[in-house]
Amino acid sequence: MIQLPDAVSSRLKRDANGLVCAVIQDATSGRVLMVGYMDDEALARTLKEGRVTFWSRSRQEYWRKGDTSGHFQLLRGIEIDCDGDALLLQVEQIGVACHTGTFSCFDAGGKVEPAFFGVRAQGLAENLAEKTNAAEPEEAGEAS
Repeated sequence: MIQLPDAVSSRLKRDANGLVCAVIQDATSGRVLMVGYMDDEALARTLKEGRVTFWSRSRQEYWRKGDTSGHFQLLRGIEIDCDGDALLLQVEQIGVACHTGTFSCFDAGGKVEPAFFGVRAQGLAENLAEKTNAAEPEEAGEAS
């Protein structure tokens, strides 16, 4: 078992199964490619090897992206979110990220059409505009 450095481990908040959400992002374009889950061992392997390793919740085993598909994710950077319950991994994606054959899993899933959230978003925008207009404007250039 590869040990995760304490400086990283102590900053993470894991779920009840010891997992942290890992958002995978293309390092060049910034496009979100997929979401996976990591435990300490998967993260330690990723940091040591430079290739992204996940914990499969369905198969209950480790899997390193690209070992069977040939579509590798080479680690280029990693960040921990403010709460410590999510990771952002910037990768160089070799081939496609999604098992369906699309570059991003979000290409395969598709967009939610604006009609599903448009009315709610419009009401929110109007509410925020009213509150903004009602607020007293600050004087430009004055220190508070």
